[in-house]
Formats: sequence, C-alpha cells, structure tokens
Amino acid sequence: MEFAELIKTPRVDGVVLHRPFMPTVEGTLCLTGHHLILSSRQDNTEELWLLHSNIDSIEKRFVGSLGSIIVKCKDLRVIQLDIPGMEECLNIASSVEALSTLDSVSLMYPFFYRPMFEVIEDGWHSFLPEDTFKDLESMTDEWRLSEVNKDFSVCPSYPPLVAVPKDIDDNTLRKVATFRHGGRFPVLSYYHKKNGMVMMRAGQPLTGTNGRRCKEDEKLINVTLRLGKRGYIIDTRTISVAQHAKARGGGFETEANYPQWRRIHKAIERFNVLQESLIKLVEACNDQSHNMDRWLSKLEASSWQTHVKEILTTACLAAQCIDREGASVLVHGTEGTDSTLQVTSLAQIILDPACRTIRGFQGLVEREWLQAGHPFQQRCAQSAYSNSKPRQEAPVFLLFLDCVWQILRQFPCSFEFTESFLVLLFEHAYASQFATFLGNSAAERAKLSLTEKTVSLWSWVNRPQELERLTNPLYEPNSLVIWPSVAPQSLLLWEGVFLRWNRSSKWLDDAYEEMVHIIEYNKELQNKVNSLRRQLAQLETDDPLLQTP
Repeated sequence: MEFAELIKTPRVDGVVLHRPFMPTVEGTLCLTGHHLILSSRQDNTEELWLLHSNIDSIEKRFVGSLGSIIVKCKDLRVIQLDIPGMEECLNIASSVEALSTLDSVSLMYPFFYRPMFEVIEDGWHSFLPEDTFKDLESMTDEWRLSEVNKDFSVCPSYPPLVAVPKDIDDNTLRKVATFRHGGRFPVLSYYHKKNGMVMMRAGQPLTGTNGRRCKEDEKLINVTLRLGKRGYIIDTRTISVAQHAKARGGGFETEANYPQWRRIHKAIERFNVLQESLIKLVEACNDQSHNMDRWLSKLEASSWQTHVKEILTTACLAAQCIDREGASVLVHGTEGTDSTLQVTSLAQIILDPACRTIRGFQGLVEREWLQAGHPFQQRCAQSAYSNSKPRQEAPVFLLFLDCVWQILRQFPCSFEFTESFLVLLFEHAYASQFATFLGNSAAERAKLSLTEKTVSLWSWVNRPQELERLTNPLYEPNSLVIWPSVAPQSLLLWEGVFLRWNRSSKWLDDAYEEMVHIIEYNKELQNKVNSLRRQLAQLETDDPLLQTP
C-alpha cells in the first residue's frame, strides 16, 4: 500500500496552530506517511513534527468556511489546527485518521526511520540474557540458562533463553508448560544476593474444576526452597476471581499439593478496569471548572491512586518476603504478563540498587517487560482519548512508571535517573521512531527482524549527551533496600505526566536549574577545599616548623 493513497490533501497554507504554553503559530501544514508537520516562516517558532502513531483521536469543528481539528495525542497533549476551507479541513482530518490507525506493524515509522545521530552502542545487543546470566553465575551455581524455548514453541510469550533451576531438565519444563497458562512455566525473575532467596514468575496453574495437579510443577518450584524453609505464592487476584478461574480451566496452587508454600491473594485490577481508570483520570485533569469538590470527586472516582497503592503494596510484600522473611517468592496472576510484571519489577527497584541506575533500569525494562512478554502493541494501541471501543488496551506499563515515580519522589537521592527518564519511556511506549516497544513478545519481534531493520531506543538513550540530560544531580549510590511508604498521604498525583499540558512547568524548571547550579558550585568549592588541603599537607611536609601541633 502506498501512503500517498491515504493522503487526500498533502499541503495546506495559512494553518494556525494552538498548543499548550506556546505562542500561536501560522504556517504550512504538510502530511507525510508518518508525520503531521507544521512549519512557519515566523521568527523563533518551533516546528511541529507529530507522529501519526501518537494521535489517539481527532475532533472536527466548523465556523463558516473555517474548520478546526482538535488533535488528542497518546502522550495526553491536545493541540488545535485552524484550517482555512471546509474541504481541506475534512481531507486533512480523514487522512490523519487513516494514517494514525494503520494495522500493519511493518508500515510503522520505526521501519522507515534512519538515525541522524551516531550509534555508539547498538541497543539491541545491550541487555542480552547471556550477559545478565553471567552476573547470576558469579553469585550462585544453582541456576542454568535453558534453550527449551529457542523456537518459541513451548511458550509463545517467553524469550528463547530463560533462567531455571539447574536440577530441572528441559523435558520437565515442557511438562510444566502444559500445566501453566500460556505455557508460562515458573522462571527466575530475581536472585537476592544478600541471602540467596529468589523471586520467580509464571502464569496461573491450570488446575480446573477437577483439581488437576502436576508433579513436575511441584518439583520445579520446591527445588528453589532452602531446607526447612517455606515459600510464598503471591497471586495478584482476589480469592473469588481465582476460584472463578477454575471454571475456565485455570486456578491456583492448593495447599495439599504445595504444602511448603503459603498462598497470599492481593487484588490488582485487570486491564479493562485500568483503561477506564486512565480515561477518568485524564478527564478530571482536563476539567477547567476550577471547582474543588468536583476535582476531588473526579480524582477519587478514577481510582487511579488506589491502583498505584495496590501495586506498590503487593511489590513491598514480595520484597518483604525475600529480604525480611528470608523466603523465596512465586508471583502470578492469570496470564502473568501484566500485574505479575508490575510486582516483580517494582520489588527489584526496592531490593536492588543496580535497578535504580539508568542502565540498570533499562535492563529491568528489557528483562521484566519486553523479554517477559508484556503485550505492548496491544496495551498501548490507545491512550486516554480514543473514541473506539477498548479491546486489549490498558495503561499497565504507565502504572508501573507511576509507581517508580512515587518511590523516586520519596527517595530522591537513591536514583541515578530523573523523572524525565520515566516520562520519556511513557512517551516511547505509546509512539516512537524506535522499535523497542513494537510487538507483543520476543517471538513477534524476532519475526519482524527488528534488530536488523530498526533502531533501539537504548541506542539513543545511552549517548553521552542524552545520559547527561537524564542523570539526577542529587544521586548518591545507596546500597540499601529502600522501603517506600504506601500510606494514602504519601502517594501523589504524577503531575509530570497528567498535568504537564494543563499548567506551565516554567517555575519548576527554573528551580531545577537553580538546584543544578548550586550543586555544581558546591562541587567547585569542595574541589578548592581539597586542593588547599593538599597544598597545606605538602607545605607541612617540606617545612617541619609549619606542622600543626
């Protein structure tokens, strides 16, 4: 298919652009296969380059012969284009609607994008399972890297290489895969260096109404227990939801078959509820009525902060079991691709200081989200403004980033990265020139040949100038476990995402610049003090009479 077939009017002059906190701009609107572009000859005006894939919905308005298009973006921005001529306005609107809803992944911009920067490090090879496993091997010899899924036949949503107990062979893994939802047999998520405890993740067991059991499954997870120790199974569903799952062939681990494991149910909502929550939250944030009761009522009705609290509470529980109880943990919900990953990745943020570095966090996203089979293509197909009926869309990853931001805000010196890094990941998960978040699994990405045909987001992020922009000036490495407060008073609305297009951040930006200036000045003074101390020590060495008593 040619993009030209979808573009009815490629160019319109005299278009006026309105966007948040920027002056109105008049210029020429151009449509390409992947971008909506507005350029102007006015001095000091910034061009608009908007990916069609970032457009969630558009609305048309007409006053006489003047038409306006309200463009609502997946990054929650809303812009307005005033277009002279009704026909031109209708043509632009229908073209944008067609170009922003292309179904074919191979027609998306990452396959056409060519980087204008030098690729110093190929991000596709930055976080390979083999390299991660080398770190594990330096700490323990109880695990191995299995190739049982090398052709994605055992589990379509797992990567080709997974870490499993050394004493469990591949034939056993194949049998266990038939007993777990989607073939997602228990695999290693995290090894706690301090005490050797582990966190695993899986899909729900397929016990069904007949109470089916699998000896191989029991053996696999029991092998991870220390002598005389119990483990914890954290099920991210309520007990009633887990019970109802039996009728559909799913279920949970019964105490009779897993006597060494204690099962804990923690309710984390599923994707359809979360999407509705996001829509309500964004609607509340865009409410211009300035009525306090209405704002608080709408915010509460969205239940967004409740979801944040539920996820953080469950992650803290998993971390507590591992670090304080000295017990291993298995986490699963139904599929094991949404709430499970929120919990396992956040628990690692709490437990592992390496995950709080820029590179470590990239590795965590790669390992616990991309390689672990979170269906980004489905979940991020729509954001908060889409008019079409939600199918599989849900802000699962955005909720994870929100939870990370809550911890970052409570421990501002323990993270190497700033809020900007989290916002960047949110934006690129929904629309990007990079292919990192394309596809729903490692199998789909392999089929699309992304490593050969596209550029990784990590190639961009890991350039020195970008790393400098994302680095937290307050960062001081903290080797301790950090325990965030999940009290309602401690959890705030993430303004950097949900209010950034509603009110100017100029004063916050100015304050941040001043803070950076003070930190740099403090470093200069510290260097001067150190230099003077060295000079004094040298003088005392040269002249014994100068030595201090």
